[in-house]
Formats: sequence, C-alpha cells, structure tokens
Amino acid sequence: MLALLTKGEAHALVRLERDGLIGARTEPGEGPDRKVSRITRRGIARPQAEGIRHLSVPAPGQRDRPGHVCAAAESHRTRASAPGLYPQNVTNLALHLPSPLVPIRDDRMVSRGLRLYLKRDDLIHSELPGNKWRKLKHNIVAARERNATTMLTFGGAYSNHIRATAAAGHYFGFATIGVIRGEEHLPLNDSLAYAESRGMKLVYMDRATYRAKHSPAVVANLRERFGDFYLVPEGGSNVLATVGCRELVAEIDVDFDLICCPCGTGGTLAGVSMGLAGKQRAMGFSALKGGAFLTDEVSALQRRSLGAVLENWTIECGFHFGGFARGAPELDEFIKSFGNEHGVALERIYVAKMMFGIVALAERGAFAPDTTIIALITG
Repeated sequence: MLALLTKGEAHALVRLERDGLIGARTEPGEGPDRKVSRITRRGIARPQAEGIRHLSVPAPGQRDRPGHVCAAAESHRTRASAPGLYPQNVTNLALHLPSPLVPIRDDRMVSRGLRLYLKRDDLIHSELPGNKWRKLKHNIVAARERNATTMLTFGGAYSNHIRATAAAGHYFGFATIGVIRGEEHLPLNDSLAYAESRGMKLVYMDRATYRAKHSPAVVANLRERFGDFYLVPEGGSNVLATVGCRELVAEIDVDFDLICCPCGTGGTLAGVSMGLAGKQRAMGFSALKGGAFLTDEVSALQRRSLGAVLENWTIECGFHFGGFARGAPELDEFIKSFGNEHGVALERIYVAKMMFGIVALAERGAFAPDTTIIALITG
C-alpha cells in the first residue's frame, strides 16, 4: 500500500501535474475516478521548463583557486526572478544553475580507465548549497501556496539542512523553527549560531522523543506550542524533495554510467535514481554509522513518489569513519591532498567521505574500465 501524502505534498503535486512536470494515473482498485498524482519516470520536464529554475546573489567564499573552477561556475551563472515565489522585498536571488560539471583528472582513477566529473552543486549558493536548495525549492512553493508563514524542521546540532532552512526563511519571508536533537550547548556551534542569525528559533528535543519526531502525537504537540506551520522533515527529504533532486540529472550533458552522492536521509539518492535512464546507476555513501536503514528510507520515498522501488541504486555503508560528523586522520589527509591537487575543498561531514569511498572502490577494482562517474558535491 502506498504511504499517504501530506496535505502540502498533495497540493504541490497537483500544481506540478497542472504545469506538466509530472504525470497522473489512476490507482488500481481505488475506483475509476480516483486520480492520484505520481512522479512518473518520464513525466518531469527538463530544468528549462521550471518556473523557478534560474534564481541568481554572488556567493562570496564559494570561489576556488583563481582560474580553476571559478570560470566554470561563472559560465553557468544566470539570473531570473520567480513570480509568486518571493516576498516583495526579494526580487532576485543569485543561484548558479545549472551547477558546473567539472572534469577531474586523478591518477588513481585514470590509471584504471575511469573518468570522473564533479557536479558542483556546492556552488549553487553560499547559503542554500547543493541538495539543500534542490530539496527545499518545491517545498517553498508548497508552503507559499498554503499561505503558511512559518516553516518548522528537524536536525542535529551540525545539520546543513537546519542552516539552509534558516536561510530559506530569511530570503523567502518565512519564520523558521529548528527542532534540534539533544540538549542545548552554549556557546552555540557555528551551524546553530548561523541559523539563529538568520532568524531561526531553536528549540531542543530529547533524543527519545526525537526518534518519534514525525509521529502524530509529537507533531500535534509542536503545533500546540507554535501554532500552524509548514512541516519540512529532517534533511528536507519528502516527495517534493525527490522532484528537485531528480531535476539535477537533466543538467548533466555528458554520457555517464554512475552517479554518486552522499547520504544522510536518503532524499537525494531517491530523487537522483528516479532521473536515470537505461543502464545508468546511482550509488549513495552513508555518512552515518549503521546506515543500512537508509535502504528503507530511500525505498519508502520512491514508493510514495513512483508507487514502486527502482533497482538502479545501492548504498555503501563502509565509509562513515565512525559516524556522523566524525572523522579520522586518514580522512583529513585525503581532504588535504585532494584540495592541493584539484583545488576543491571537500566538505568534511558528507562529501569527503563519499569522495574517499569513490577512490577507495576504484583502487579495489570495483568499477569496470571505461566507466564514467559523476560525483555530486552537495556542499
């Protein structure tokens, strides 16, 4: 049985269907007049058809070594407004879309007949980088269509999603509430301090309750405390997030065999997998210890979106380096050497673990010669 969509997801899917970005079908056994919106594998238009694709603010601090990736990013930069998406005091948000696709010549890959490209989603925007923007953009539209004034979401103390939701609230005119796992620790770390500086109200939830955060009882309690809000799940991963993540595949203008992405909640992998064609495959790299549960998360998202689970993706769980936000000297050395050689500073919590895993698997012979690999740099 398909999981039920939330009211916000259902309304947004109706809009996407109306605009021709998804298909619709009748669910068997539910009556001839029961039309259910579903994201069909062929139904989402290429990004050129999106009404909110090109939203362009220079991203200070997002430049790499002069003359290296900078030029690639600049060549992809575009500007446009999005009627109905912005409050009146925001007329232009600079997003680098499509994000640059950068070839990387790494001897460890080349010597094995492999081609590697970086999909630089980290350059989309300094405050709304990578998969965070892609996951949030359709949720922002859904929240506005519901006339919501507040967005509430969940995350850990170092959550990039918490930061991005705070930024989205700032730019798009929503109050934001971040429900943080665990106890408050002062002074705030950089992530939470940033979120608070962008107007987010931080509240803390004990770990036992947090595990049931999406249960009706917990959500009802939050609504009693804070009033009505548009709920964005942890990591931003819901059906609308998969729509946004799926769209990035159409931006890739080279033939490829495998696309890799970091995994925290599974939304990016679920969406990217849905955008693939033919024999193309997706591989997620869990940043969490015990990440096997992510298989169920990705499967659930695809069932809600497609009505089925695709067989073109896998999750690697052996490169978590001890768990979320943890590391090791070996990982630190990899980050340093990769930056020195390629001029790309790898984000440590998610991206560096994925890149380490790609290189390690290549050295083990896990990829056939003549394989073209896209590594999604989510920021």
